[in-house]
Amino acid sequence: MDPRITSRRKFLGLALGVPASAAALAACGGTTPTQTGAAGGGGNGGGDAGSTSYWFLTGQPGQGIREDTVKRFNAANASSKIAYTEFANDAYKTKIKTALGAGQGPSIIWGWGGGGLQEYVKNDQVEDLTDWFGQNDALKQKLFASSFAAATVNDKIYAMPCETVAPIVLYYNKSVFDKVGAQPPSTWTDVMNLVDRFNGAGVAPFSLGGQSRWTNMMWLEFLLDRIGGSGVFQNVFEGKSDAWSDPAVTEMLTKIQDLVKAKGFVKGFSSITADSNADQALLYTGKAAMMLHGSWTYGSMKESGGDFVTGGHLGYMNFPTVEGGKGDPSDTVGNPGQYLSISAKATDAQKEAAKKFFSTTVLDDTETQAWVKAGNVPIVNGADKNFGSGGDADFLSFVYKTASGAKNFAQSWDQALSPTQAETLLDNIAKLFQLSVTPEQWVENMNKAIGS
Repeated sequence: MDPRITSRRKFLGLALGVPASAAALAACGGTTPTQTGAAGGGGNGGGDAGSTSYWFLTGQPGQGIREDTVKRFNAANASSKIAYTEFANDAYKTKIKTALGAGQGPSIIWGWGGGGLQEYVKNDQVEDLTDWFGQNDALKQKLFASSFAAATVNDKIYAMPCETVAPIVLYYNKSVFDKVGAQPPSTWTDVMNLVDRFNGAGVAPFSLGGQSRWTNMMWLEFLLDRIGGSGVFQNVFEGKSDAWSDPAVTEMLTKIQDLVKAKGFVKGFSSITADSNADQALLYTGKAAMMLHGSWTYGSMKESGGDFVTGGHLGYMNFPTVEGGKGDPSDTVGNPGQYLSISAKATDAQKEAAKKFFSTTVLDDTETQAWVKAGNVPIVNGADKNFGSGGDADFLSFVYKTASGAKNFAQSWDQALSPTQAETLLDNIAKLFQLSVTPEQWVENMNKAIGS
């Protein structure tokens, strides 16, 4: 299972002592939904005409926070209560697609935005919320501006950004850097120079769980943004013909293969999996100097890395610039939030109840504080006032500033694209890193997948 699916929503859970629940474990493969009535007891969680239904994922801490938010809304809105049904991750992905296709989906749809939302829009399954957000500008301004990109299709907003953010971070081992007298990279030239320096010192420049493929993808996401700006991938997302033929793409592909050829990654990276956390172990044991990975890995490194985190040996930063590139250095990539849509099949009363839920209770002060307490950064401007000081506050603040200050927060490509395109992408990325496909072949292969 892709560890981003569960770990992103509790990236400090281990660090802050949040226990792993049976529901969290079920998220890796359970199939039976838990149905809960509008008042929180046993009952109908589906989509009959008399109730506003809401489907979302199990797995703590998110499950408990979502349940509490619904219960608080129901307590304040006796005439328009929401009934929820909970699903493990894999079961949910199958069930929601089938239910919406049959016109039997929930009134409120929890999701990841991006490619999945694009499919909903293409099939006229979700409401256009553009005008509603125009009438609720205070709500829109409350949320990270960067979170709306994955909620937008053809310049229209089809989802309410919600919950938490998890950007990709360039981590480094301060102790290793000190031993060789090096400084963290600020440019791509610095990166390549450090590769030679660390290899000369017998340390792998970068750790990478390359067998998982999506870990390799993070490098391409950042490089393309820094070289060509955010518009290049946007053209791919919008399905424009030959969008991958942009010169910035070829430069990105060439640079990453130059990094592979220079032995920038740990030996055998293609056989290391991200879900084993072996890539993290290479960093905190000093066998690798740097690692590009999600903010959710902070918690597991704190738990398993001895005093690596608590002793001040972990450094972190945004991705370096590329000389001559068009990208904004504040841009980031990863998970800009989670998303709530309203079914186009919902009744007018259900739609109004959903909108009231979005505007009054989702990410209100109580929910925002609950996400922070669980070790997450909610996508709310000003949420940093809840971080306190000491402990993990510095890292939380870094994540908050990175996400809230990003001119563009690009969603992970494999989530932004359709499942078919995503699989072709991941397959070709693996081949790129294994040097078994040229940049030109890569571009040709990916152009053929556009629209699939």
